[in-house]
Amino acid sequence: MYKLIDTHAHLEEIEDLEAALDRAKAAGVVAIVAVGMDYESNQKALELSAKYDSFIYPALGLHPWELGSMGSEEVQHLLRFIEENIARSVAVGEIGLDYDKRVIKVASKDRQKEVFKDVLMLARKYNKPALIHSRYSWKDALTLTQEAGVKQAVFHWYAGPSSVLREIVAQGYFISATPAAQYHEEHRRAVREAPLDHLLLETDCPVEYGRETRYKSEPADILRSLKAAAELKGLEEGIVAEETTKNALKFFGLA
Repeated sequence: MYKLIDTHAHLEEIEDLEAALDRAKAAGVVAIVAVGMDYESNQKALELSAKYDSFIYPALGLHPWELGSMGSEEVQHLLRFIEENIARSVAVGEIGLDYDKRVIKVASKDRQKEVFKDVLMLARKYNKPALIHSRYSWKDALTLTQEAGVKQAVFHWYAGPSSVLREIVAQGYFISATPAAQYHEEHRRAVREAPLDHLLLETDCPVEYGRETRYKSEPADILRSLKAAAELKGLEEGIVAEETTKNALKFFGLA
């Protein structure tokens, strides 16, 4: 059994979390990074990390999807909350930009960039890695991360162009493989092209995956991410498991 780390999970959205965590441990998962998107999910990530010490680790974030329902005061309140609890978190995330037309309709590109810059400055100030959402905004997300002086970042579920991927790697940043690497062509290409020492594994659970047959993911599905990454790289699963876990331990500063 391999030792694996799910580097990006929305645990507060999982219905029977206890059972899902048991299945994750049985699958070889030794740590999970619980990511926050808003005040409630950040609070839950902190609670879960206290309850499952040395197994669940919190990352505190402000997701671009949340901006449509947040005023300036709420944003500032959440930024203060993240800063006040930053010592307990292993990363700042999930943060980023989303240029899908449905998101831009409620949160303009300029507003997203403004908030993204603010939260990136917290990552830089406290020397925390950033977990970045960059749907259709890959180049802008990378540029702003670089300009903020953030030393460590992962562009999660990356499915952007190879040219930006090369810049991500050159900067020393990472991408992560999800179960979508089993079938999503752009994501498969990115996972294939990313050097193994710049790759992490995640589930982004409880996202629904699959083409013909859909399923709601959970941390144990990190095995699907591993299987896909190993196949795409033409390597044994054991090698990919060892390297990506080593990458995650170093990236998040885990014991």
